[in-house]
Amino acid sequence: MCNKCKKFDYKWIIWIVSAVAAITAAITTVLVIKAKQKKDDEQLEEYLDYSIQ
Repeated sequence: MCNKCKKFDYKWIIWIVSAVAAITAAITTVLVIKAKQKKDDEQLEEYLDYSIQ
């Protein structure tokens, strides 16, 4: 392979790895936010149950 072709291949590999990392980070962020909201909702519900009693 020519030197120019090798650089082109490395650019694509780096681009793909970066894209996968960005997508993974976005999915992880969404899951963490949803888990936190669920926990907050449960704590609020528990607080309201105790405050009513």
